[in-house]
Amino acid sequence: MTVTEKKQALSVGQRFDPIVVRGNSFSLNGSNVSYRFHVDSSTGDLLLDHFGGRVTEDPLSLSDPNHTGWALEEHLRREFPDNGRGDFRVPAMRIRHTDSHSLSKFEYKSYTIVDGKPALQGLPSTFSNNGDAETLVIHMFDSRSCIRADLCYTIFPENDAIVRSVKLSNESDETVVIDKLASLSVDFPFDDYDMIQLRGEWFRECTRDRRKVEYGTQGFGNSTGFSSHHHNPFLGIVSQSTTEFQGTAWGFSLVYSGSFKAEVERAPQGLSRVQLGVNPSHLSWKLGKGESFTTPECVAVFSDCGVGDMSRKFHRLYRHNLITSKFVDEPRPVLLNGWESIYFNFDQNRILELAQETAKLGAKLFVMDDGWFGVKYPRVNDMAGLGDWEPNPDRFPDGLKALVDKVTDIQSNALPGQESSKLKFGIWVEPEMVSPKSVLYHEHPDWALSADDYPRTECRNQLILNLALTDVQDYIINAISKLLRSASIFYVKWDLNRGIHESPTPDHHSYILGLYRVLHELTTRFPDVLFEGCGSGGGRFDPGMLHYFPQIWTSDCNDALDRISIQLGTSVVYPASTMGAHISVVPNEVTLRTTPIKFRAHVAMMGGSFGLELDPVHMPEDDKAEVPGLIALAEKINPIVIRGDMYRLNLPGESNYPSVLFISDDSSQLVLFVFQIRATSAHNFPRIRLQGLQPSSLYMVDGEKVYSGLTLMNGGVQYRLNGDCDSRVVFIERL
Repeated sequence: MTVTEKKQALSVGQRFDPIVVRGNSFSLNGSNVSYRFHVDSSTGDLLLDHFGGRVTEDPLSLSDPNHTGWALEEHLRREFPDNGRGDFRVPAMRIRHTDSHSLSKFEYKSYTIVDGKPALQGLPSTFSNNGDAETLVIHMFDSRSCIRADLCYTIFPENDAIVRSVKLSNESDETVVIDKLASLSVDFPFDDYDMIQLRGEWFRECTRDRRKVEYGTQGFGNSTGFSSHHHNPFLGIVSQSTTEFQGTAWGFSLVYSGSFKAEVERAPQGLSRVQLGVNPSHLSWKLGKGESFTTPECVAVFSDCGVGDMSRKFHRLYRHNLITSKFVDEPRPVLLNGWESIYFNFDQNRILELAQETAKLGAKLFVMDDGWFGVKYPRVNDMAGLGDWEPNPDRFPDGLKALVDKVTDIQSNALPGQESSKLKFGIWVEPEMVSPKSVLYHEHPDWALSADDYPRTECRNQLILNLALTDVQDYIINAISKLLRSASIFYVKWDLNRGIHESPTPDHHSYILGLYRVLHELTTRFPDVLFEGCGSGGGRFDPGMLHYFPQIWTSDCNDALDRISIQLGTSVVYPASTMGAHISVVPNEVTLRTTPIKFRAHVAMMGGSFGLELDPVHMPEDDKAEVPGLIALAEKINPIVIRGDMYRLNLPGESNYPSVLFISDDSSQLVLFVFQIRATSAHNFPRIRLQGLQPSSLYMVDGEKVYSGLTLMNGGVQYRLNGDCDSRVVFIERL
């Protein structure tokens, strides 16, 4: 770039080209990010120059490898690192050839620029809206193995997001095996970093964990066959001084619902390599002549304003450019799920009674959970019935449609000023599973996942259907379609309650591709059905599922105190609009903790799908009297949570007063949640400093006093909270 060109680039201010190509140098630019790399003229390799705040040219970089014969390339920041040619760091790919070696040498050939964002065949992926993305495809070729690699880079400039995926095509006459193919590989320059992950287990998903990136390899992943409770497919890399509100942060989120692996390696020369992709132990993909394989895509987001700003960029991108459901920006009806009140003990009269009580409270959606199906093998407990998706005639002698018609004819109560409506009906399914005691299993035992004649491990008395089989996919599509056409069903809770054990092949990716075909077909056929994903709680809360389902059950843990950490941890990458959150019974059945119903409700209101998970018939009278008002409050707040921006002001674990602010999409309405975990005898009431306000604008707080945005952000607000587990909701209006 000449001096004149540099002056012109600086003079345009905020104007920029999303993709710039100058010779063999490439730049992707967002509002506040640049991703720059070039082709090495001697090797044809791609080398990264910069991934961070926006720049107008490659930063000054000195390269003095001082290498010996031990390491030829460990000082290079490589875009597509191969295996076995002098780079001893973790490779991005490992391709096994017919003569058993796994060497590759991909060299740059050409590039293509595409308007918008191409979809990935058979995989969920982000999409472009009204020209808000551009895509650069780098074409590379290994002339020895005749394998082509297309590296796809999409820039979403407004969200400082770069989406990466790789497509391998076999142009040889032989079959190769892909043992590893990362969706993204990024080499960070020498510096000290921390990594952030979301770990956990059943009942405590998405615990936010931060640790130093040490020399050597570290990382996480899972081999359950699904994204799992254990580790979410998200990885954050931050400077060690980065906080929620300031400092540099990079986030990497894999759009995938199967086993994955995140790897971080700090090499002896100080560079840190970050990779995310399908777990290699569950790949081993055979690629025949003329065939192609595409990785799931990985979304990379950069922020120089802290972890919170990184999160909001993910939230906006996923709401606007990932979730395909019509409900993505629509307020969700308050629901009551009858599971914790009746479990398997019900008939059509009990369901109708629960629906009537649901309407009296002011809820708008009644959900019938597990136990409604099975004819020859009735689902009266968890021992039988999965796979036989027909209503149990003993429970519903008049048929499911007759019950649904009665429920949807019930008028939901409304407080003065609220709109009244008739109840909607929802239902629970677990279509990927089969009970050994079922007609489906007796007719098709070969449809269950198994490995030769090894015993089939049952968990929760169930096996897993092999969704890699087209016949299984078709069966699920047809069975659920028949169910949804049989009655006026508005909502479906799609559950999953075990991981994969025996499998006939290490290739679990075929299962996930089969699942995606099923989800695409059903959500396309039934666009007016609100689908919610579930995996024993948050065991499958991932971007792949969100492409089809606009909300996911965040956790089976409904203990409000634990839920604060779970929901705020989940929000590191996922929008609050996608979280299902309910008021549950006390004492909590697992933690045995008792918290006030107002506290439980305020925590649940921070999720996009607010509801109740309890028996309305046997609720304490004081609680029952409060619920209609809490539902009315939730309905007032819900549009702001669904469409707005979320600011984590105080984090659980760091403060006795976790606090969250939501700001509406037009910045005119704000709602502040303030919680007190433990009572304190000190007369020191929490001062909460707000974020994201316009400094010169005026804001009315709770309809009483008016302050400038500058005062609310720097001076804050202060409230008296009383006792353990107290809370307050504050409405703020921009004048």
